[in-house]
Amino acid sequence: MNELVELMKTKAGLTDEQAVKAVEAMKEYLQGKVPPMFSGFVDQFFAGKSSDNDKSLF
Repeated sequence: MNELVELMKTKAGLTDEQAVKAVEAMKEYLQGKVPPMFSGFVDQFFAGKSSDNDKSLF
């Protein structure tokens, strides 16, 4: 998530607080769009945790 926050700050010129809120909004949006069985993948992605096998999904 930190990497996305930094990207939002750099590319969009957002403040720390704005970038965090934007990334949290993206996470909530994705959580609502994927089937419940994939919500763990979304959580792991935003937490920056994935195994080598999971990287192919994103």
